[in-house]
Amino acid sequence: MIRSVFRGVGHALPARVVSNDELAQQLDTSDEWIRERTGITQRYIAGEGETTGSLATAAARAALADAGIDASAVDLIVLATATPDQTFPATATLVQHALGCSGAAFDVAAVCSGFLYALGTADSMLRSGMATTALVIGAETFSRILDWEDRTTCVLFGDGAGAFVLQAADVAEHDGPGVLATKLHADGQHRDLLHVDGGPSTTGTVGKLRMKGREVFRHAVVNLAEVLAEVLEASGHTPQDIDWVVPHQANFRILDATARKLGLPMERMVVTVDRHANTSAASVPLAFAVARADGRIKDGDLVMLEAMGGGFTWGASLLRL
Repeated sequence: MIRSVFRGVGHALPARVVSNDELAQQLDTSDEWIRERTGITQRYIAGEGETTGSLATAAARAALADAGIDASAVDLIVLATATPDQTFPATATLVQHALGCSGAAFDVAAVCSGFLYALGTADSMLRSGMATTALVIGAETFSRILDWEDRTTCVLFGDGAGAFVLQAADVAEHDGPGVLATKLHADGQHRDLLHVDGGPSTTGTVGKLRMKGREVFRHAVVNLAEVLAEVLEASGHTPQDIDWVVPHQANFRILDATARKLGLPMERMVVTVDRHANTSAASVPLAFAVARADGRIKDGDLVMLEAMGGGFTWGASLLRL
């Protein structure tokens, strides 16, 4: 059977690190307040000359180097972002030009679950024969759509990028390497709970992020547990089979509640929200890259990826390395 097989991962972060103490100098907040409610200690914030496109390009280069694959082999780029460099062209085309590759290149917008949507799209195209080698990227500069006077939201987010290289390959074993199952969902009735209050067709402005945190938390725990169960059922696995869960890094409390609902020990969850904060579509590949680099995620491991974001959108994917 033709599967989308993982070949490499890379990530990129802005140069500037912003601690909770630094934010406390300009907001009515404190390091203790932020840590207790979110688990976050710091975040990376893009500076002059650092954009979603530049971070995505750097992450893509790192992923290709990790895979040992030349950019010329890439014939598909799917880039997930809610903060593109421009309304159009797609930021994916800017990455394509910077890398010097060809083929299809486009963005997907599903906010924090964008990387799962991008992965599912690329997986379908690789399995159908529309492409052979794909870069799947999640990249954000969320700092540019934050209200820096709203302490309930601006302390939660950061900037960054992560990228996977996937290739179509003929896999003989049923439980062999590749993307085993993906499930994606959306429910637009909850759009007002997590949204940006602007856009080209409405206000003509970029707008700022607005969120009702308590309601988002409640939906996230339920939706994520359900979609993880769906993916396990579709792939014929149980929670005990999973080596690692790489969740969207929104809030430590959400990660803990989701793990408990599934009966999974926190020791099997990759947690980077403390150092990166919520990087939206970048958070899953960014966390994966960290765990891959430090040796936790190894070849042969069964890895669950999951996320939920504004829309609402949510999804999960099971990957055998």
